[in-house]
Amino acid sequence: MKHRLFLITSALLGLSAFAQPGLTIYNGRFAVVRDIVALELKAGENNVRYSGATASLDPSTVILRDPSGKIPLSILEQNYQNDPVNQITLLDRFEGLPLSFLVRDPQKGDRILEGKVIRSGYVPGGQPVEPMIEVDGKILFELPGRPLFPAMKDEGLLLKPLLNWKIQSPEAASLQAELAYLTQGLEWTASYNLVLQENGSNADINGWITIKNTSGKQFENARIKLMAGDVHRAEAAPIPKMMRVAMLAEDAGGPAVSEKTFDDFHLYTLPRPTTLRDQETKQLEFIRAAAIPTRRIYSYDATPELQFFGQTITESGWGANAGKGKVTSSLEFTNSEAAPLPAGSIRVYRKDGEQLEFVGEDRIDHTPRNEKVKIKLGNAFDLVGEHKRTNFQSDTSRKTMDESFEIRLRNQGKGPVEIKVVEHLARSATWTIPVKSHDFKQLNSHSLEFTVAVPAGGETVVTYTAHYTW
Repeated sequence: MKHRLFLITSALLGLSAFAQPGLTIYNGRFAVVRDIVALELKAGENNVRYSGATASLDPSTVILRDPSGKIPLSILEQNYQNDPVNQITLLDRFEGLPLSFLVRDPQKGDRILEGKVIRSGYVPGGQPVEPMIEVDGKILFELPGRPLFPAMKDEGLLLKPLLNWKIQSPEAASLQAELAYLTQGLEWTASYNLVLQENGSNADINGWITIKNTSGKQFENARIKLMAGDVHRAEAAPIPKMMRVAMLAEDAGGPAVSEKTFDDFHLYTLPRPTTLRDQETKQLEFIRAAAIPTRRIYSYDATPELQFFGQTITESGWGANAGKGKVTSSLEFTNSEAAPLPAGSIRVYRKDGEQLEFVGEDRIDHTPRNEKVKIKLGNAFDLVGEHKRTNFQSDTSRKTMDESFEIRLRNQGKGPVEIKVVEHLARSATWTIPVKSHDFKQLNSHSLEFTVAVPAGGETVVTYTAHYTW
């Protein structure tokens, strides 16, 4: 495979790099956020407020330290407040008080209506209820218009999520402290497009990284890394909401993403700082390869739902009435040694003249270098499999059973094909195949596979007998 992975120079974040925020985003819909907090400390106890955190920060993961190691910061207390003011919480402050409302009327024009807030509708820790507003001696169970709040000078109004620290410092100091924490609301996924040539089996592939931010925070000029792999966490991450999309432009001919092995995972680094807005999706190409050799695989499995041993041995058992079935079409290629592929969806197209036609989609797992990738495209239109049992004999006194099958494979297409026929032997854990029409490969303790050539416009019949003992 002629594979081109975009390369960049990747350096560890030193003290100077912390002047901009840093993100390492994981497949599990969470991230490590790194930021810089300017601290002016006096000797003794200090109160410090930080309003740049995400709305889904995990407070137990917060680390605040002097990256130079010169000033030992002792955090006596940490408070995380995440209830920013909104209309309903501000209405709650005006319960029992008069308030003006702007009423918009296209016919008569806008006007100001005076009322009194009897009930805001805000229920701490619960679902909001209908507000109650008194207007002209009557009670309305809705807002009569847009509330107009007077200007307020109140430090208790929280506009953003807030971290409050009580920090003990042994001496007066001015420093750029490093803040790091885990948060939900950030995720990344990989997706791939594979384009088959109009004639032949070679294909081109390109891979895209999609980064989604629903954390409630905008990251300005951030250095972004992406961790590929199944990193375990104790809690599940929430499903993200819909977001707008923005494309991350690539410098013409320039690098996109670098990759390296990191611990038991793979780490991808974006080439330059970028701004990631809240409720935004960014996409960029991270891999491209041309002329990949692929192989088409057709498979017929009449009884895919495996039943395990220990069932009552009767004639109307496993695989007795499978009948006609579909022949699955899949595509397989070997991953380049230069590029591990993160898990994601992969869409396959084939050229039809100057146009591309969609021919299938699947999901792949994390795939290391030099491993095979198999993509299920669908069911082959012109291939038919027919499965039936032709004989059954059981001798309970000798604890033996013989079962014979016939598999007919028909090819109504214009070219010859090769079909892999998978059979499952679930009567007993002990079996032999004394009679067979074709050679087979044993896949595991209870399954075998015949590889069968079927000519164009023709039919091939596979027969075998399984002898069980128990």
